[in-house]
Amino acid sequence: MLIKATVISAYALMIIIIGILGLKRTRSFSDYFLGGGNIGPWMTAFTYGTAYFSAVLFIGFAGKIGWEFGYSGLWIAVGNAFIGVLGVWWILGVRIKKMSLEYKVSTMSEFFEKRYNSKFLRFFSSLAIFIFFVPYSAAVFIGLSYLFMSNFNLKYWLALVFMGTFTAIYLVLGGYKSITMIDVAFGMIMSVGVVILLLSTLNKGNGLANITETMSRINPKLTGFVGPPGVWPLFCLVFLTSVAPLAMPQLIQKFYAIRNKQAVRIGMVSSTFFAILVTGVAYFTGATTRFFLSPENAPNAFKNGKPVFDALMPELLANVIPDSLSVLMLLLILSASMSTLAALVLISSSAIVKDIYGGFINRNISDRGLTLLMRVFSAFFVLLSAVLAYFRPASIVVILAISWGAIGSAFLGPFIWGLFSKRVNKLGAISSSVLGLSTCLALYAFGFSSPEAGTIGMIVSLVLNPVISLFLPATKNLNHLSH
Repeated sequence: MLIKATVISAYALMIIIIGILGLKRTRSFSDYFLGGGNIGPWMTAFTYGTAYFSAVLFIGFAGKIGWEFGYSGLWIAVGNAFIGVLGVWWILGVRIKKMSLEYKVSTMSEFFEKRYNSKFLRFFSSLAIFIFFVPYSAAVFIGLSYLFMSNFNLKYWLALVFMGTFTAIYLVLGGYKSITMIDVAFGMIMSVGVVILLLSTLNKGNGLANITETMSRINPKLTGFVGPPGVWPLFCLVFLTSVAPLAMPQLIQKFYAIRNKQAVRIGMVSSTFFAILVTGVAYFTGATTRFFLSPENAPNAFKNGKPVFDALMPELLANVIPDSLSVLMLLLILSASMSTLAALVLISSSAIVKDIYGGFINRNISDRGLTLLMRVFSAFFVLLSAVLAYFRPASIVVILAISWGAIGSAFLGPFIWGLFSKRVNKLGAISSSVLGLSTCLALYAFGFSSPEAGTIGMIVSLVLNPVISLFLPATKNLNHLSH
């Protein structure tokens, strides 16, 4: 316990020091939000990966999906790596950077306004970001709090207060400058941590063959190509978590901030390798919860004989990781989550400050005023997310799927088609955004699972923009990237 506390204290001190260094280098809104738009490939690769994967993956998704789907959960890792990372970098990266320079925009909502000449779409998308990123951040806080509860025997509320205060201080100080500086260290910790997790799991289970044989005896489908829940639920999870990143503001922002086209190409390879490593290990070890855990040896992970999904992975880590290495697992999940939280807080704050306040209420606000407001709203957003996390309204997977599904449904159609097609127009974009989001929320309200509702909503969004735009001629005031 003393060793863990010492390491975490040193870790916290390092982050605060980097936050102070970032504060000294932050002189404008562009510095605070985009790091001056001159971030190199390695920093961007790590900050993309660590923003994508957090405690939501290691605590929520790995546990629930691993328990229910077994080895077939690895299909999600394949989709995340080759669509959510490689696809985004390869297909969109250069074009997003070019778009941000030509339109002189720093947020996705600004892009919507200028691309489609629509103030409504800017306001609607900004509001959607703020509303649906609050539960996403809350899901990360829930995962972290479970982790600190199991490692330090802290009460849940006390763990929340600690993480919320720490996140607010670190982010408010330096903004994106601090994030990119620390994410390189975060990424290295995560890489080392997942390798240790994999090796420890295989060693504790007496090898892959023994683990696989035992899981197959429990249920042959756990080691098959498609797990017990079936093809459609698995497809929805792959689609939701892999395709949504093509229009997730906190990930797209990384390309606004990257240095140039060459940096995109370099960062693409390292970011994809990082994703394969992290997601592959997470979903594999999640599947082994069936092998290692039972109500007898892990009573905290079960209630009335049924698994408590958000508690499975903390119990697994306690079972398979040697005590001498357990602090590395704590740092692994803490590192992943801190970066994700920072990215979410920055984007949500910019939605209110830059897009709604600066775009509609006070267009003449100074650069210094914008930066100050960003710091204030960053702290406010952390508080709001921590309060929601305190009430634990649902499991981590459900909360994240609602958030990702809603944002993907609202943004996928107008963003992807807006980047690549001259024919889509304002009505098509607005319809795809509003009806895509409405479809997602309506399906969830009528009893569809959150991954199903999000997947269908995203498909509706993608289809509606070009279909509706076909019935209207392209207007003269419609902007598009030059070729």
